[in-house]
Amino acid sequence: MTAITAGQLAVNIYENRQALGQAAATMAAQQIKELLQQQPVVNIIFAAAGSQLEFLAALIREDLEWNRVQAFHMDEYTGLPDGHPQLFSNFLRERIFGKVSFKNIFYINGQATDIHIECSRYAALLKTNPVDITFMGIGENAHLAFNDPHVALFNDSKLVKIVDLDDACKQQQVNEGCFPQAADVPPYAYTLTIPALLNAKYIYCMVPGATKAQAVYHTLKNDISEKYPSTILRKHENTIMFLDKESAALII
Repeated sequence: MTAITAGQLAVNIYENRQALGQAAATMAAQQIKELLQQQPVVNIIFAAAGSQLEFLAALIREDLEWNRVQAFHMDEYTGLPDGHPQLFSNFLRERIFGKVSFKNIFYINGQATDIHIECSRYAALLKTNPVDITFMGIGENAHLAFNDPHVALFNDSKLVKIVDLDDACKQQQVNEGCFPQAADVPPYAYTLTIPALLNAKYIYCMVPGATKAQAVYHTLKNDISEKYPSTILRKHENTIMFLDKESAALII
């Protein structure tokens, strides 16, 4: 493992995706255990993306008091029917939410008839249950959750909002095998905003794969700005980014 820093952001580089996922899960599990020694419940935001697969597979093998953990997810499509295989709630249910016994799982309702009420409902849950840990990745366009560059606000007044997805974001969904073509990707989605994600005490950011190399370069090397939303991670004092050799190819 190679360790570097960028601002306050710690960056760990591993040989491959499997080593990255296992290392992140081991460190995250230790952090959860430490928090549970200090407080009755730990609140965690989870990302639904291919970048999280190895991490989630390793995390569910950790010996944790899951009945003292509450789960949120960070984004969700609108316009897809309940049970649709590409819903992020379904992704997380299959890989972790349905695998261990959480105290509570708070789902964003992608089928809500009033999107504004749903945003307010989920924001209220985040306020009532302050987030301890965010598990995330970054997008090919350097987005965080669905905060693409054209809608990302570092000082967003909202915790949850509806956004339209940019073309690069839609293409990423195609690249990852989620949809046959960009036209099939829902144009709108709920997202936790950047302040909502960064309100967490600790952030673990898993970013494997060659398709993320350019975004990793922007994250670590460009000026901190909403043009590359992930650059804001360099200002969070308790964030660790986990890379493999492919995603780190342009920085080492």
